[in-house]
Amino acid sequence: MPERRQGEGPKPRKPNLGPSAGPANRRALLAAAREIFAADGLSAPFSAIAKRAGVGQGSLYRHFPDRLSLAVAVYEENLDELEAAVAPPDAGLDALLQGVIAQAIVSTALIDLITANPHDPRVERLGARVRDIAVAAVEHERAAGRFGEHVDVEDVLLAISMLAGLVARTEPDEREATAERAWALLHAAFAPTTRSR
Repeated sequence: MPERRQGEGPKPRKPNLGPSAGPANRRALLAAAREIFAADGLSAPFSAIAKRAGVGQGSLYRHFPDRLSLAVAVYEENLDELEAAVAPPDAGLDALLQGVIAQAIVSTALIDLITANPHDPRVERLGARVRDIAVAAVEHERAAGRFGEHVDVEDVLLAISMLAGLVARTEPDEREATAERAWALLHAAFAPTTRSR
């Protein structure tokens, strides 16, 4: 049995900072959940998320009592990013759908969990935020003359759903290229058209 060196002992435990550690623990848990779910899917044990975040399982359950709570919280952060992406007046559908694609590439498991629970009030709130983001993108596209009159918010919401679903069903190493091809098709469909009679 190897002998213990002088001064070497068990690793010191992180000090318990009580309630003041709550926000930092929550951020660490959300970051860990993104990584774990992206790598191992929704079946990954909660204990793995807590371990990756460096917090106890009790802390995880205090913040997120179930998987859907955790998925919604991660997705809310995604929506914060999308809102920021479409906020500038010159930003439009490109910024929105590029953001959706980037998030879908790493968040397919979370998207699956959310879409499996469409009537949960937490998920319905997410849907309302997505609609508001789409409305902002459409307004910017119309103001810049980049949208045809045939395109409305429902079309944009459908495009978001289609892109996220497509990415989720595509092999990981093909997701980015597939999403770019799909977006090119949508881009052409949304552009102003001149119809000949």
